[in-house]
Amino acid sequence: MRPVTDVPSGAMMQIHLDAEKCQGHNRCYALAPELFDVDDYGQAVLLVEGDVPADQHDNARLAAANCPEYAISITD
Repeated sequence: MRPVTDVPSGAMMQIHLDAEKCQGHNRCYALAPELFDVDDYGQAVLLVEGDVPADQHDNARLAAANCPEYAISITD
């Protein structure tokens, strides 16, 4: 698992998904179904626009850290 920058509790966080990099492994959906879904072709779809709810920050980091294609990034 690769490290992801820690975001202080209560800070704003956004998730970015590079759909062109996604290969449909669906780890993001398995680890964070509140933040990701899968389309009819098996590709990841981001469910959250704008700021990630504070209670989902850990799930967002987990999904980004486990994406084998590095298709998920997080900004704060």
